[in-house]
Amino acid sequence: MALGQSGSGRTQIVPEAHSVLDNMKYEIAEELNLGVHQGSEDYWGNITSKDCGRVGGEMVKRLVSMAEDHLSKNQNNK
Repeated sequence: MALGQSGSGRTQIVPEAHSVLDNMKYEIAEELNLGVHQGSEDYWGNITSKDCGRVGGEMVKRLVSMAEDHLSKNQNNK
């Protein structure tokens, strides 16, 4: 597979972000006591769709919050 591409064929703008997002996913899963741990070969078959959605939703909330913080800091530096 070419650098910057994921298994889905989509080009990743920041390929290094994959590991950071993966860490965030497992951190949130642990906070929600889902019993999925990093190194488990990404098998989430025993996790309900609802719980997977909770992980994804929390990831989005945190990423939006991080972006808002970044934007507000950039606005204050102008």
